[in-house]
Amino acid sequence: MIRYLREHTSPPVFVSSAVLALALVLWGVFSPASLSTAASVVNSFIVTNFGWLYIFSASGFLIFVVILMASRYGRIRLGPADSAPEYGTTSWFAMLFTAGMGIGLVYYAVSEPVSSFQEPPVGPGGTPGAATNAMFLTFFHWGLHPWAIYIVLGLALGYFAFRKGLPLRPASALYPLLGDRINRWPGFLVDVLAVFGTLFGLATSLGLGAQQVGAGLETLFGISNTTPLQIVLILGITAIAVVSVMLGIDKGIRNLSLINLWLAFALMVFVFAFGPTRDLLNTTVSNVGNYLQNLPAQSFQTYPGNPAAQEWQASWTLFYWGWWISWSPFVGMFLARISYGRTIRSFVAGALFAPVGASMVWLTVFGESALNALQQDPANPLATASTDTGMFVLLQQLPVGTIAAVLASVAAIVVVVLFFATSSDSGSLVVDILTNGGDPNPRWQQRLFWASMEGVIAAVLLGAGAVSGADALSALQTASILAGLPFCLVLIAMTVGLVKALSTERFVVRFPPEVSPMPGLREAARLLPAGDATSGNGTGRHAADDDYSDFGEPADGSGLDEDEVDPSLGETTVAEMSHAPAGPPSRQG
Repeated sequence: MIRYLREHTSPPVFVSSAVLALALVLWGVFSPASLSTAASVVNSFIVTNFGWLYIFSASGFLIFVVILMASRYGRIRLGPADSAPEYGTTSWFAMLFTAGMGIGLVYYAVSEPVSSFQEPPVGPGGTPGAATNAMFLTFFHWGLHPWAIYIVLGLALGYFAFRKGLPLRPASALYPLLGDRINRWPGFLVDVLAVFGTLFGLATSLGLGAQQVGAGLETLFGISNTTPLQIVLILGITAIAVVSVMLGIDKGIRNLSLINLWLAFALMVFVFAFGPTRDLLNTTVSNVGNYLQNLPAQSFQTYPGNPAAQEWQASWTLFYWGWWISWSPFVGMFLARISYGRTIRSFVAGALFAPVGASMVWLTVFGESALNALQQDPANPLATASTDTGMFVLLQQLPVGTIAAVLASVAAIVVVVLFFATSSDSGSLVVDILTNGGDPNPRWQQRLFWASMEGVIAAVLLGAGAVSGADALSALQTASILAGLPFCLVLIAMTVGLVKALSTERFVVRFPPEVSPMPGLREAARLLPAGDATSGNGTGRHAADDDYSDFGEPADGSGLDEDEVDPSLGETTVAEMSHAPAGPPSRQG
């Protein structure tokens, strides 16, 4: 066992992560109430004292990636100069979208707009203005900011792993700042923190997802949404994720993501077709315009002097920002793993604008349909529907037959299951990469271990919470979000390290061809009398036999054009980047 750990894992990260996971699970099993209390106290302290940091850094990350995309560094590839993307655009988008936030869009697409409509941070609720503001706030939480957070880590890892030859682990992105210390305790601490946020974030989401699927089964078929049913659902979703991750990215995760994406698209088209279609078309344009218009102000809004609004912001915006940051190691590493060969510009544009555009359409179709129903009838059952049941209540109200409504609800359940499975399989792959020292192709035994571990943690804590009467899963979710604060500082350091590394890239000027004068000279020489065909220096060399100019340059010419820049021609090594004589550190952490 010791030999296996040394050869196929990073022992400090693997052992520390396993011990930490076991300790927190045991705490949640034997004393869930104290875990919940401790997590809530620490979370309240962070929100009260460091909420400004979340607000400022999330917006700063968005500004950073947009500037980087538009700069000359956007042409640099995440890999060698001659590398090409490993996956096609459709497959790449399907994997990044389903891993990034697919399940959240299903879980909150109805409930969040309804909640913000009924209880907005400012102003009265239940009004047309509140409905407009509710969609804007939902867009704000699921729009550009979370994907910018993911991109910062994914871009840094892709650059240092594929272009500089460092291991695929978060600590590698700090090499310009830490040097070889990424292979000692500072680097190990960063990796363990990433494992913590990823593993427990996925486990708690898996448990909460099982609760939503159980609520859907109860709404449709009257099956009691009990703890044993939820545990069975967790085991079923975990089994799907295990099969997918064991098949690998190409045969498993990629294909499952494509199936999931197309099924979700079909469900959205169904709601669009039988919902308030004309209103949805109008509000889609209006919502996007409202989002772009108010985004700058809301990005730095902290509601000074308004305690009620600050409490709302802590419950929603700061919760989301901490959640996205704690999930950034998972999503960012997975984005890096599937983005080999892409340029920085295509990576940022594809991972920022494409999923945000799809999210806006999805949120408008489901959120606006629910708000439309509530504005027509404030007593609509959607007003009292829970987060778990909101989607199914909406589908049952569509003007379609009973059978069609049931089939749509079943499709929604399948979409939820597949979204959780795709998040679980890609997350398991990431945790394995984190604990094996950065090898992007981990052994199947380790993939099986971590994929199973997520389901076991979720099932155990769900069962313990049912026995004790406390919500151990939500407590662990809060605990995992607490990793967002230290990892926010890590992300800031990664941006500094990435800028420092990019500044060492040698931008080599390529010489574009100029029009050669030789054809004209040859023609002129051909027309001259034979006695004049020799040069004036008496050498007797014919112009047509000489491919060089008088200055010894090729006849086709080479003129400098400062606009013709190819960054891939000038690559720096890790040693050059850090100004250290040693080469890149070993992949074995």
